[in-house]
Amino acid sequence: MPIFTADADAAGVRLDHFLSARLPEFSRSRLTSWIAEGRVTLNGTPAKPSAKLKSGDLIDVQPVELKPLRASAEEIPLDILYEDSDVVAINKPSGMVVHAGAGQHSGTLVNALLHHFQALSSVGGDLRPGIVHRLDKGTSGVMLVARTDAAHRELARQFAERDVKKTYLALVQGRVRVETGSIDSAITRDPIRRTRMTARLGTGRPAYTEFRVLERLPRHTLLQVRIGTGRTHQIRVHLSQFGYPIAGDSLYGGARAPEDRPWLHSWRIEFSSPSTGRLVQLEAPIPPELEAWKQRLL
Repeated sequence: MPIFTADADAAGVRLDHFLSARLPEFSRSRLTSWIAEGRVTLNGTPAKPSAKLKSGDLIDVQPVELKPLRASAEEIPLDILYEDSDVVAINKPSGMVVHAGAGQHSGTLVNALLHHFQALSSVGGDLRPGIVHRLDKGTSGVMLVARTDAAHRELARQFAERDVKKTYLALVQGRVRVETGSIDSAITRDPIRRTRMTARLGTGRPAYTEFRVLERLPRHTLLQVRIGTGRTHQIRVHLSQFGYPIAGDSLYGGARAPEDRPWLHSWRIEFSSPSTGRLVQLEAPIPPELEAWKQRLL
C-alpha cells in the first residue's frame, strides 16, 4: 500500500479521519485496529488514532488481509411459519442475530437457514443469503426469507414501495393518552452514542410509524404498531421520542427487565407471493415470556 503524504489541507486532521477519507474501501473500525496494532506509522513511528497531522507528514499503512466473512450451516432449530417455492417465513426468537457480523459468527438465523434449506437467494451475498429484511437481536416474531433471486428482488420491490404490511406489538412504559397516533421523523446514527439511532436531529432517512392502543395497564400501554419504512431501531427510536419507551429497552430509556429484551414482537406480515401475486397473511404467536411479563404488570 502506498505511503501517504499529508498536504496543507490535512493539517490538523486526526490520523484516523485522514485514513478513512483516503481508504474508503476499509471500515473505520478496521483502520483503527490497524493503528492500534502498529500497522500504521506516522513519520516512521506508531501513533494514536487521535494524532493531529501536520503538512508533510508521512503515513505508512501495512494492512493485514482478513478472510471474507461467509455464512456457515449450523444445526439450529427453526420455527417455520410458512414455506413455498419462493419464500420461507420464520418465527425468530429473541436473542438470535440474523446474520454474522463483528463478534458474532455462530448461532445466527442465516446459519440455521443454510442447514435447513438447500438453496437461498444469493442477492444478499455470501454473508446474508436469503435476507430481505431484518429484526433486531432482541425482537422476536415473523420474518421473511427469499429462496430464489427472483423472489428476493420482488420482495425487495414490495418493501421499497411499502406494499408489505408489517405489524408489531409493543408494550411501552406509561399510559398513552391518545387512541391512535403517528410519528414522522427522520432517523440517523446518534453522533454521541454510536450504538444508538436518533430522531431528534432532524436529519437522516425518512421514517414513518403509526400506532393504536390495544390495552392500558396500570403503568404501561400495549400498542399495535405499523411501520411504513424499515429503519434501524425505528419503532424503538420513535416510541422513545414520543415519550413512551418500550419496556425492557434500556438502550432507549426503558427500565431493564429480567427478560433482558425489549417487549417488542413482529406479530403480523402481509405480502404478495412473488410468483402468483396471491396475498399471504402470516402471524407469529406472542412468546410465552412476553405474555407472562405483561400479566405481572396488571
